[in-house]
Amino acid sequence: MRTIWTAIYMIGFICYSLPALWKIKKKNIASLPADEQDAIIFDLPKRWAKGILRAAGAKVTITGNEKFPEGPVLIVANHQGNFDIMALLGYLDKPVGFMSKIEVKKIPVVRSWMEEMHCVFIDRTNKRQTVQAFAKGIDVLKNGHSLVIFPEGTRTKGPEMHPFKAGSFRLAVRARVPVVPVVIDGTYHIMEQNGIGIKPAQVKLTVCDPIYPEDYGAYPLSHLAERAQTKIMQVLQRREG
Repeated sequence: MRTIWTAIYMIGFICYSLPALWKIKKKNIASLPADEQDAIIFDLPKRWAKGILRAAGAKVTITGNEKFPEGPVLIVANHQGNFDIMALLGYLDKPVGFMSKIEVKKIPVVRSWMEEMHCVFIDRTNKRQTVQAFAKGIDVLKNGHSLVIFPEGTRTKGPEMHPFKAGSFRLAVRARVPVVPVVIDGTYHIMEQNGIGIKPAQVKLTVCDPIYPEDYGAYPLSHLAERAQTKIMQVLQRREG
């Protein structure tokens, strides 16, 4: 029943959001500062994400929101499950777009909202398109908007982690923005460990200390990737202990 209710809420809220989406598209907000643009765009998606998690029975706690610096950042997070995006979108104090697989672009309305949120779609089967997507992501950061990447490349569907792919961090290096590691702990309990069913779960998010350009500039991308992953692993290991 919870699975059905969550699906109904998700679809219903998307339909409910259509007037707000049209209003945003009609507004000329491109001339506004990036933070003012984001305040207008992200209000409804944030409420949508929190509502889905409530419908799923998830209880989310977050620590470290105060660690976000002003201005755009590249958030790097471990990737446990399908509800990671809702958790980050709903509970981070920093409005964020996502580097997303291109298949999501096929979903009506969701696609339009993601475009307004400065999300970037990547077709990893097309090398040329991937290069173009990374160039767009760099522009998004340079224009003052934050992005989330999942450097593992795919969901682990559990508490373990795959190695971070160093190439993802080129976005931060080229845009000269801080890298902020964020720990996701528990989202796989909502869905992935239950087959197709949705069950209540405790989810913990932790914002780690930022890694600033002056700290990572002299090192190769692989060092930056290892440093970010180590910060996340240390938090997860403390909780397991």
